[in-house]
Amino acid sequence: MPGNSFGKIFKFSTWGESHGPAIGCTLDGVPSKISINEKEIQFFLNQRKPGNNKFVTQRKEKDKVEILSGVFNNYTTGAPISFIIYNEDQKPKDYAKIKNKFRPGHADYTYEKKYGIRDHRGGGRSSARETAMRVVAGAIARKILSEKLGNKFLIRGALIQMGSLHINRDNWDWNFTKKNPFWCPDKKMVKIWENYLTQIRKNGSSVGAIIELEACGIPVGLGEPVYDKLDADIAKGLMSINAVKGVEIGSGFASAFIPGEESSDEMTLKKGNVKFKSNNAGGILGGISSGQNIIARFVVKPTSSILRSRKTLTNKLKKTSISVTGRHDPCVGIRAVPIGEAMLACVIADHFLRNKVFQS
Repeated sequence: MPGNSFGKIFKFSTWGESHGPAIGCTLDGVPSKISINEKEIQFFLNQRKPGNNKFVTQRKEKDKVEILSGVFNNYTTGAPISFIIYNEDQKPKDYAKIKNKFRPGHADYTYEKKYGIRDHRGGGRSSARETAMRVVAGAIARKILSEKLGNKFLIRGALIQMGSLHINRDNWDWNFTKKNPFWCPDKKMVKIWENYLTQIRKNGSSVGAIIELEACGIPVGLGEPVYDKLDADIAKGLMSINAVKGVEIGSGFASAFIPGEESSDEMTLKKGNVKFKSNNAGGILGGISSGQNIIARFVVKPTSSILRSRKTLTNKLKKTSISVTGRHDPCVGIRAVPIGEAMLACVIADHFLRNKVFQS
C-alpha cells in the first residue's frame, strides 16, 4: 500500500490503524537545532483529540505523544524524528456485527476490492485516527516556520459553516474561536449550532462543514511552478484529509461570479512596500506566494457512520441494510480544524525548505 508519505523535503510517513495497538509517524528533512519537546506537540494534539466535548466522538484517547528519535536535549539533530501514540480506548466489538457489510460512504468496498482484505475495525488505515500524526507533523512544521519567520508567522482556522447554517462574517472574532467547542468566529452562532447539532445527533444523522484557514507572515516566493505550485500542494494536502470533498483558495468558486475588475487584486506602493488592495487570489499568484495572507477553505462531508438505517451490500454482494452504532462525530468538521491547520503548516514548511535549497 503506497501513498503513506507526504512532502518532498519536509516529509512525513504515518503508520498504524484505528483499533491497532498504536499509530505513529516518521518525519524527515527537519533542520538541526530546532527546539522542540513533547509538551509543545501535545498542545496541538489536545485540540484534535476525541472526547473533548459532547459534540464530538466520545472515544477516550489521551493521544499522548512520545518522541522516539531525532531529538536530543530538546533540540532536533537533523536525523529522522519518529513519534508514537498508543491507542487506549479501542472497541473493535462495536464493529463485529457489521464486519461483513460495506458501510455506505466509507472506504470498505474500495479497500476490499483493491487489496482483497480490509480492517473492519473502524476502517483501520482509512480511519480519521491517522490524522493525529498529521497534527504531530504540523506542530514541528509550525516550530520550524516560527523560528525562521519570526513572530509575524501564524496559522489559524475557523469553522464557518455547519450544515446549512453559516456565520455572519461581520461578527468575525479570531480570539473567540478558541473559546467555544466549534472553532466558531461568530459568537452569535454558537448557541444556534449547539441546538442544531444536538437535534442532528438525536435524529441519528450527521452534517458536513466548511473550514477556513489563514496563514500570516508568509514571505514572497514560496512555490515551484509549474506542477508544484504552492496552491496545488495546499489543495492536495487538504484533500488528503479524511472526508474532505472540496478545496478552494482565496475567492475560490465565488470567482465565477466576480467581474475581472473586482477579481484582480490591484497593486500599489506604501512607504516603498508593495501592497494589494484586495486578496481574491488568496495570497498566491502563479503558484507562488505573494506575501499576502494565504487563505484556503475546505469542505468536509457529513460523517458516514450514522444510526439511521441505510441500504447496502455484504462482502458476498448480497443486499442488506446497515445501522452503524458506536462512537462517532455528528459533525466531523469540528475536529478537522486543527488537522487542516496542520496540513497547511506542513505544505508551507516543505516549500520554505525547498526554497532555501533552490536559493543556495
